[in-house]
Amino acid sequence: MSRQPWMGKPVTDILFIQLPPLLSLLFIFLFPSFFHSAAGMSDAGWLVLIVLVDVSHVYTTLYRTYFDKHIYRKQKAILTAIPAAGFVAGVILYAMNPLFFWRILAYVAVFHFVRQQYGFVRVYSRQEAAGVINKRVDAIAVYTATLYPLLYWHLSGPRNFNWFLKGDFVYYPSPVLLDIATGLYVLVIALYIVKETVMITRSKTINLPRNGIMAGTFLSWYFGIVYFNGDLVFTLLNVIGHGIPYMALVWIHGRRNMPQPGRNGSLLQWVYQKRAGIFVFLLIVLFFALMEESLWDLFVWKEHDTVLLTAWIPHVNVPHELLAFIVPALALPQITHYILDGFIWKIGKDNFRWSNEKGESSVATV
Repeated sequence: MSRQPWMGKPVTDILFIQLPPLLSLLFIFLFPSFFHSAAGMSDAGWLVLIVLVDVSHVYTTLYRTYFDKHIYRKQKAILTAIPAAGFVAGVILYAMNPLFFWRILAYVAVFHFVRQQYGFVRVYSRQEAAGVINKRVDAIAVYTATLYPLLYWHLSGPRNFNWFLKGDFVYYPSPVLLDIATGLYVLVIALYIVKETVMITRSKTINLPRNGIMAGTFLSWYFGIVYFNGDLVFTLLNVIGHGIPYMALVWIHGRRNMPQPGRNGSLLQWVYQKRAGIFVFLLIVLFFALMEESLWDLFVWKEHDTVLLTAWIPHVNVPHELLAFIVPALALPQITHYILDGFIWKIGKDNFRWSNEKGESSVATV
């Protein structure tokens, strides 16, 4: 197990990156009546899935950027420009049409979710001496695992769930295109199995984490969007399979890099090196998530005051003109997270150090 290309300790990767989508799917199959009968999501389910996982994972980006003085000093321009540009663009889009704002945000989020799975496959393939064809098959497979369910969603028409809100996707029902997409989907699965069988036969080894990510992606996206047609199932598989692995990724990166020279005496140094640091790590992002969702509920949604901080505060009726500023401001953490994620794992020496100076692979002690 230790010779596999894990990012951290094997147990860390397995529990928090590999297993979340698979365990979520197992839970659904063990309690099918609950998920079939549930008309919607309870307040408790919403609090756990949306606030504790989905919104909280957005704020873990802070540990990789604004909380890290070393990173912030080196990348101050981009870390300032992205939220500023995101807010201005959000105000313009919302003023034009609120639905158009949510539609753009939904597709940006989809792109972010898809790219995360591709990124995990790339990371777990870093030690393989695979040829160009094998790498391309891996890329095609992981993109197919995510894009086919999304195509199914668009080509079959609206489902009993939405990404953000009703109408945020553009639908084009077409049985013919759907049949073609389904055929290609099955073909890619077969291609990946053949490629992997050949690789295992030749190398006498199997890349467990890469295949684990691939299996989890295929299963969770297919069953969450195509096979089942319920809001709770979709939310569970979508949120757990994305949010928890991202939190783990940020934590593993921090544990690897904070002991370096020039990064002492900071909050991050304490969080990543103390035994109780993981609890502080989670409590900080949970605090921000609760504050954000409380503001959303107070000014916009007005749906979950019984489980948020707004239970004793009268709801505020905000004019549409002001919502054009309030909604983009409240969505700014998401917008910044989606865009920054395309940069923060590519910032030169501040990226993951997957090997030492001699080029020998190393395993993080997380």
